[in-house]
Amino acid sequence: MHQLKLIQALKERRDILHITQEYLAELSGVGLRTIKEIESGKGNPTVETLSKLADILGMELPLEIRKLSE
Repeated sequence: MHQLKLIQALKERRDILHITQEYLAELSGVGLRTIKEIESGKGNPTVETLSKLADILGMELPLEIRKLSE
């Protein structure tokens, strides 16, 4: 999944569940600043951070294997 689509999906899911950024930070152990940076498109989160957020939001983090250019 493209990074922007992933960020949008996380934001939409958080909104659907009526979870504030502050509460998501508390539940996930991810810093509020990091969450704000991710949602604004300015952050560069690790897979571990995205996995923590996705887990709290009841989502799965998709991984895709792309064909390498020759």
